[in-house]
Amino acid sequence: MSAQKGHAMKSSQIQRRQFLKLGSAALAIIPVIAFSGRAAAAINAAMRASLKYQDKPEGEKRCANCAQFVPGKTAKDRGGCKLMPGDTEISPQGYCIAWTKK
Repeated sequence: MSAQKGHAMKSSQIQRRQFLKLGSAALAIIPVIAFSGRAAAAINAAMRASLKYQDKPEGEKRCANCAQFVPGKTAKDRGGCKLMPGDTEISPQGYCIAWTKK
């Protein structure tokens, strides 16, 4: 009987170790997932630079009257741009060289 008890104890220790390993791996992945969104913003920063995006209009040309602009919740809220996927910080008063009249 003690052999069975020893085997059962070893089995439960192995399960516990697997649980602890998986739990610690999951905790280690959380910061990676959290920072992956920030990596996309850095890519969009490069897109902004290549499109010469600015937060102020160029004469009458502004994001709010551009065909590429995706408006925010209200007319004054920041929105997105079809040319900069994932970027939700585009000012309706902004401008870039890809401006196209609506």
